Amino acid sequence: MEGFHDLLKLLDSMLGGAWWFPYVLLGTGLFFTIYLKFPQVRFFKHAWQVVTGKFDKKGSPGDTTHFRALTTALSGTVGTGNIGGVAFAIFLGGPAALFWMWATAFFGMTTKFVEVTLSHKYRVKTADGTMAGGPMYYMDRRLNMKWLAVAFAIATVISSFGTGNLPQSNNIAASIESTFGFDPLMVGSVLGVLLGLVILGGITRIAAVTSKIVPLMALIYLIGALAVIFANLENIGPAFASVIGDVFTGSAATGGFLGATIAYAFNRGVNRGLFSNEAGQGSAPIAHAAAKTDEPVSEGMVSILEPFIDTIIICTLTGLVILSSGVWKEKHQNVFDRSDMMIVAGSYTDTVDSDRQQLYAYINDLDTSEVMPFNGEIQIVNGKSISTGYTLLNARSVAEDVKFSFGDDDDLFTGKLKVVDGGLIKENIVVSGKSLIHSASLTALAFTKGFFGESGKYIVSVGLLLFAFSTAIAWSYYGDRAMTYLLGPRSVMPYRVVYVFAFVWAAVSDTTLVWTLSAVAIVVMTLPNLLGIFLLRKEMKESVNKYWEDFNKEHKS
Repeated sequence: MEGFHDLLKLLDSMLGGAWWFPYVLLGTGLFFTIYLKFPQVRFFKHAWQVVTGKFDKKGSPGDTTHFRALTTALSGTVGTGNIGGVAFAIFLGGPAALFWMWATAFFGMTTKFVEVTLSHKYRVKTADGTMAGGPMYYMDRRLNMKWLAVAFAIATVISSFGTGNLPQSNNIAASIESTFGFDPLMVGSVLGVLLGLVILGGITRIAAVTSKIVPLMALIYLIGALAVIFANLENIGPAFASVIGDVFTGSAATGGFLGATIAYAFNRGVNRGLFSNEAGQGSAPIAHAAAKTDEPVSEGMVSILEPFIDTIIICTLTGLVILSSGVWKEKHQNVFDRSDMMIVAGSYTDTVDSDRQQLYAYINDLDTSEVMPFNGEIQIVNGKSISTGYTLLNARSVAEDVKFSFGDDDDLFTGKLKVVDGGLIKENIVVSGKSLIHSASLTALAFTKGFFGESGKYIVSVGLLLFAFSTAIAWSYYGDRAMTYLLGPRSVMPYRVVYVFAFVWAAVSDTTLVWTLSAVAIVVMTLPNLLGIFLLRKEMKESVNKYWEDFNKEHKS
C-alpha cells in the first residue's frame, strides 16, 4: 500500500498537482467565456426559465425533465467537494484557495455550457429506447476520433471511482464515526446495500431519487451554515478580506497554521473547484443527455446553473463557516493519519517566529528551508516520548500532547520506534494528539460554532451523508454509460458490483490516499474533454447564435 501511495503522489505531482493543469482548465473557460461573449452572464436569467419548464415542448425526445436532469447532475457534483473538499482546499492553500474556487466556478459555467450542448447534440438512442450521451459520443460521431472517445470513456470509469465513489464513502464514514461513533465498516456496508438497490433502476430511478434528495439536502445545509455565519457575523468581513488578501500575499506562517505559497493556493483552489463543480470534466453531459428536448443549446443553458449553485453558493457557505469560526487554524485532538504526519530533525515550536518560517519553507518545499527529515530511534515510555532532537508535525502544524498506543487509551506503547526519512516504520502504532485538522472533520467542527452549538455537527453529518450518497448514485450512472460505450450492456452489471464493493472498501481506507487518487482521476478524464470541445469551438458558436436568433424570433413574434 505504501508503494501504491507513493505512485499516486508521483502521478498527482505530474497531473493533479502539476503547475500547468490549472492554467489549462481556467484558460479553456476563459477562452470560451470571451469567444461566446460571456454566456454565463447573458443567459443566466434564461437558464432559470428553461429549467422551470417554461419553454418545454410536448413530445420532445428524452427520458427525464430539465429539472431532473439538473438535479441528477447536481447530485453528481454536490458532494464531499462542498463539505470536505472546501475544508481540504483551505487547509492546503489557505483562504486564497476559496477565491480560486470562485474563479473556477465562474469560468466553469461557460465550460459546462459548451460540453453539455455538444454532448447532447450527438447523443444516441440505445436498444432499450433510453438516451445515451456524453463527450465520448461527440468525439466518436462528430470528430471521428474513436481513440479519444475510448480514452475518455476509460477515464470516466476510473473517475467514477476516484471522484464519485471512494472519496464520498470515505468522508461519510469519517463524519458519521466522529459524530455518532458508528464503525466505518458498518456505515460503508449499510450504505453499500442501499447504493446497490438504487443504481439497479438506471437513470429513471436515479433521477427520481435525486430530484427529492438535492433540494432537501441543500435546505438543511443552508440552515446550518447560516446559523454559524450569523453567530460569527463580526468575522465575515475579515474572512472575505483574508480570501482576497491571500491571493496576492500567500498564507502566512502564523500561529499553528504554516500556510501555503501563492502558487500552491492557486493550484489547490482550482483543483478543488473542479472536484466540486466538475466543469470541464465531462461528467455532467452524461446526465443531461437524458433530458427531454430536441434543442441541445437549451440543455446547455440549464447546465450553466450547476457551478453557480454548487460552488459559488454552497462552497462559499462552507468556506465562510470555516473561516469565520476560526477553527481552521486551531489545533484539536485527533488521531494522526500517517500520510499527514512527518518527523523532522531538531526541536521546533510554532510559538517562535523563526521556527515557523523554517517549517513553512520546509512544508512548501522552498529552497530557504534548513529543516531535514529525522532518521533514528525514538524512546517511548507509557505512550509518551522521552527522546529529544526531533519534532513531530501533523497536518501542517507542530503536534502537541502526542501519545503512542496500540489504538486503546489503556494500551499504551513502551519501547523504541524506528524512524526513516521522517516516517515511522512500525505500522500498528496509533499516534494521536493535538494538531490542525482538515476535510469533513474540520467542517463538522466549524458547524458547532453557531447557534446550534454541538448539535451543528449533526447537520454536517446528515448533509454529508445526503450529498455524498447522491453523488455516488449519479456517478454510478456515468460509469455504466461509459462501460456500455466501451464493452456493451453486458458489462454494466459486473461494473455495478465492483462499484458497490469499492464504496464499502473506501469507508475504511486512508483519507489522503483517497483524495490523491481523486485528483489524479479528475485530470485523466478532463484533458480529453477539453481538447474535444476546443476542436468544436466554431460549431459551438454557430449553434448558440442560431439558437438565440431562433428563440428571439419565436418569442417576439
